Amino acid sequence: MSLPSPEPQQIPVVVLAGFLGSGKTTLLNHLLHRSGGSRIGAIVNDFGAIEIDAMAVAGALGDSTVSLGNGCLCCAVDASELDQYLERLAEPSLGIDVIVIEASGLAEPQELVRMVLASEHPGIVYGGLVEVVDAAEFDDTRARHPEIDRHLALADLAVVNKLDRAADGGRVLELVRSLVDRAAVVPASYGRIDPEFLFDCRPSEERIGQLSFDDLHEHGTDDHAEHLHSAYDSLSFVSREPLDPRRLMEFLDSRPEGLYRIKGYVDFGPYDLLNRYAVHAVGRFLRFYPEPWPAGGERLTQLVLIGSGIDASGLDKELGACRSDAPHADERGMWGVLRYVQNPEEDPAEPA
Repeated sequence: MSLPSPEPQQIPVVVLAGFLGSGKTTLLNHLLHRSGGSRIGAIVNDFGAIEIDAMAVAGALGDSTVSLGNGCLCCAVDASELDQYLERLAEPSLGIDVIVIEASGLAEPQELVRMVLASEHPGIVYGGLVEVVDAAEFDDTRARHPEIDRHLALADLAVVNKLDRAADGGRVLELVRSLVDRAAVVPASYGRIDPEFLFDCRPSEERIGQLSFDDLHEHGTDDHAEHLHSAYDSLSFVSREPLDPRRLMEFLDSRPEGLYRIKGYVDFGPYDLLNRYAVHAVGRFLRFYPEPWPAGGERLTQLVLIGSGIDASGLDKELGACRSDAPHADERGMWGVLRYVQNPEEDPAEPA
């Protein structure tokens, strides 16, 4: 059973934010080192902070752009150049799998998110706002920068970093959970989070053909042994029966705190016999992409859910309750889904 990638391939763009000293650069370096076979396009404000020497620079690719030894690319930009570099990194010939924008410590993350959502490039999709906080200094940071509460409320994923240095890490985790809006809250030390939270890791050795459905949530390399698997849970859901669009939207509208990513394909049966719907949800952001069914393939709903502290068995039952054997479609049944299908002539989709 396989889960092909949508066509055209869209690259998730993740905004990595947090105040000075929170550990953003450490987290980015961790991702660059532990990306497996994936290629990361990194866009940073403070280019000198990235450990270029440790990555064995292969050479320059243009102004402020270098190729790192593991196939990743790194760019130094300011906000006005962001769209230009997104377009450059989305060039299919580069083979980039994910783009991570590391905001400067004083950047306004909401503006960066808006710029990504406003991009008209068909090759990219918003991949979420990750807010990194320093657990050991969190109280002092809030006192100096009260806007951190607003940033956390906007986040799709909150990384509570430096827990190894915090005397009361449990209290900080609970406090951050109280400040986010349905975002997953992940504990970390030394910026080590599993890359699977942010993007689908390629296997270390390239394979010929499509990855199987199981490959989307199982790990293919021993390097993952160092990752914090206990920090997240995953669920794979498969249905040979179509899903009812109204019931699925009720599920998506009420998705619980900590459910960070949803990806895969949905069969709506009689509601659209020609197309399946690729679904991409990160935090509160949701979008559907209708595409023709592959010729000769079995018509299935195939979804992967990733989160922190989620009730996987409960979510499986809720998705199961979305199955429908109705032979005919209600003409208004797809309205909720179509709200999240972006029309190229309309404004970018907003978080759900």
